[in-house]
Parts: sequence; structure tokens; C-alpha cells
Amino acid sequence: MRVLAIIFLLTTLVACGETKSFLRYEATGESRVWPQQPEMARYRYVGQFTGEDNIFKEEGGRFEKILRWLVGLASSEPDRLMLQRPQSGVVDDARGRVYITDVGRRGIFVFDEPKGQLLFWDDAGQSRRFATPSGIVAGANGQLLVADADLAEVIRLGPNGEPLGSFGDGILKRPTGIARDAKTGRIYVSDTHAHNIKVFDDEGKLREVIGQRGEGIGEFNFPTFLAFANNKLYVTDTLNSRIQVLTPEGKYVLKFGRRGLNVGDLPRPKGISVDRAGRVYVIESYYDHLLVYSPDGQLLLPIGGTGSEIGEFYLPSGVWSDARGRVYVADMFNSRVVILEYIGGSSK
Repeated sequence: MRVLAIIFLLTTLVACGETKSFLRYEATGESRVWPQQPEMARYRYVGQFTGEDNIFKEEGGRFEKILRWLVGLASSEPDRLMLQRPQSGVVDDARGRVYITDVGRRGIFVFDEPKGQLLFWDDAGQSRRFATPSGIVAGANGQLLVADADLAEVIRLGPNGEPLGSFGDGILKRPTGIARDAKTGRIYVSDTHAHNIKVFDDEGKLREVIGQRGEGIGEFNFPTFLAFANNKLYVTDTLNSRIQVLTPEGKYVLKFGRRGLNVGDLPRPKGISVDRAGRVYVIESYYDHLLVYSPDGQLLLPIGGTGSEIGEFYLPSGVWSDARGRVYVADMFNSRVVILEYIGGSSK
């Protein structure tokens, strides 16, 4: 009891001061780039998100040092907030936030760079937690839209993580990926077990259904992740081992990828993203690669291979990009999100 009383007193004293925290993810040591010499480098390793290890505080005074020591006596194994099985994510460029869904922790990690904070949201509303949060995308009016596969709904979150309702109940079987056309407000949800893409408006009303199960053009076999860019919808048609590109209305534009044993084949594609230059990033989870394609579906560069070292992945899941030219890979079974940055080179 005496130790707890001292901790309370010192906590009060420390609170009277001002301790600044900051977020750190930058790589240390030797820089890594891809491809390697003699080819021109196009991407470099920036760092990674893992959880609390990314948050640092300025060294406090004597009271704070004593407090940390006493807290260590009171609790030698604190419950640390760390990524477990990250799935996908999205960047709020204006606020400097990175949102990451995690099915292991059953919630959303929020890495806030300007404030140096790590937040965790697990409230899905209606006295329930998230179950299997998978896809995430920016919605209207600062909202976030989260596709939860086991809840079989899309959950709306406010800017501070507050639940604002949901849609898709009784319509969706197992939603995985989600994308939104910011101009029209059309929300695309890949309903993996229904083998189609369901289109909702910003009010959450179902407007149309794109596709059915099959191997033909415009048909799907367990579609997973989605991206919307340059007025096109990109669909990871996972068990058809390909990417399909559609118009906003669902008409066929392009497809690429195939089953195979070579690097660049797509036996199990998952996450997909498109950067501002039109480069397409695809997660190939079977061989643990990030594959970079040209806008017309030509392979430009593979990055990865199985492992836990820099430039290696273990069952990666999602991929997304931001306005700074950074590419984020949810390296699921390594419990981290790897950050790369485009630094130049031809995109053709």
C-alpha cells in the first residue's frame, strides 16, 4: 500500500510538469533500397510501426525517473499495446494519422505523428467490440468506414473513434475490402463469401451488386481487397489469382495476374493500392511479396520473400499508400507495418 501511495503522489507531481511525446518509425543503421545496384533505386526502407515501441517521451526529471522505477516494482509485465495481426490501413494526410486494422487485437490502431500518440479503438457500437476488422477507408465528413468480416457489417467511426452506426446488416455475408469514390460517395464492399462487390451510397443504402461467382470477365472467386483510384475500381480476385480493373459502374477495363510458380505470378493476391502516379501495388501472400505494377498491369518490381528481416514478409495482408509517396505493407505474421518510400526511377 505504501508503494501505491508513493506512486500516486509522484504521478500527481509529474502531471504538474509537461512531458512531450513523439512518434518514431525511422530506420536506423544502413539504408535499404530496391532494386539494388547496378539498377536505379526506386524504393527505400523508411521504418516500421509495431505499437508502443514507436512512441517515445522526452526524458523527465528526477521524480519521473523514480516513478518509472516504482511502476516497474508494482507491475513487472505491463500489458503493452502492440500490433498482432495487422490487416489493412489508410492514411489521413491532413491530420498526419495512420489507421491500421488488426484482427488479433480486434480493433483499430491510430498512429498520430503530429501529437506523438498511439490510440486504440475497439468500440463498434451497440455494446459490442470489433470482431474481425479488415478493410478501412475514409468516408464522408471525416468519418472512417471499417469492414468487419465477422460482424458482417460496415462500421462508421467519427474522427475521434466514436461509433456512428453501421450498414450492411442482413445484406453482407463476409465483407473484407472497402473502397470509396470521394466524388460520388459510392462505397464499394467486397463480399468475399458472396463472390461479389456490393455498392452502397453514403447513407448506407444498397444501390447495386457487381459480379457473381465464376472465372469469366466481371466474375469473382472470393474477392478480398479493393482500391479506387483514377476513376477505376481495382478488385483483388483472390482465388482467381488475378486483379480485375472496372469502371465505377462495374464494367470491365483490364485484368492482370495468373497462377504460377514464378515471382510476379499471383497465386494468392490480397491487398491492393494505387499511388498518385498510377503504379499498382499488390500483396502476393503465398510467396510473401509486394509486387509493383505499371498502370497497364506490367510487372515493374518485386520486393520481399519469406522472412522477418528488412525487405522480407511473412503472410502479408494489406497495402496502402499516401500523398508523400510512401507505401505501407501490413506484414501480418511479423506483427508490423513496413513503410517504404518511392524515391525515383521509371514507372514504365
